[in-house]
Amino acid sequence: MHDKITYHWGDSHLQIVLGNRIAPRIKALYWGEFLLTLGMATIFLLQSLPLLSGIVHFISGMGAAFLYALAAYRFVSRMMYKEEVWLDEECLMVVNATPFKRKVKKYQWAFMGPLHYAGKLPKTDHPLKGQCYDYFGFETQEQLIQDIHDEGNLYFNYEGYAVRFARAVYSWDAEEMVRIMKLHAGRNLKLAPEWKQLMQQTSYDVEDEA
Repeated sequence: MHDKITYHWGDSHLQIVLGNRIAPRIKALYWGEFLLTLGMATIFLLQSLPLLSGIVHFISGMGAAFLYALAAYRFVSRMMYKEEVWLDEECLMVVNATPFKRKVKKYQWAFMGPLHYAGKLPKTDHPLKGQCYDYFGFETQEQLIQDIHDEGNLYFNYEGYAVRFARAVYSWDAEEMVRIMKLHAGRNLKLAPEWKQLMQQTSYDVEDEA
């Protein structure tokens, strides 16, 4: 289940904690990769015993250690990935964090284009979609790959480049999130035309921009 989006208001900033929003089937895939890598590492380890009996055994042991470390790093990084969005008077900041690193990117309001809702990028259907003889599930596999590489459902153009964020935040959550962002940022946050259709009229709504 996705983490609940939480909002924290400061004296001069708004913090939006998106948390970890990985879909259950993606988590299952990460578990599968983790267990497969552990199995390979264990095979190397068993072949290397005893470690001090020769150079080949020693190298196999080092290979096993590397695979164990790699499996742990990739698994923990993915499963404990967190995303946050910060807004203040000068910029919007996107924070991507794992237990091993924290990436912070700042975008000045003055150089930001309108905020868009992208949803899932359009994908060309596999030729076997809907066919009873698609035994290997190619269509499902392609959709799964698209979910793994999803970079975010919100985006804006910044100095000629598209900036995507809010991974796995779909329309029902994006509406509330954008309304609250608009409450804090005011005219600094420009909205693309599609938001007029996506957002329902509520007490959160603000005046349309000129």
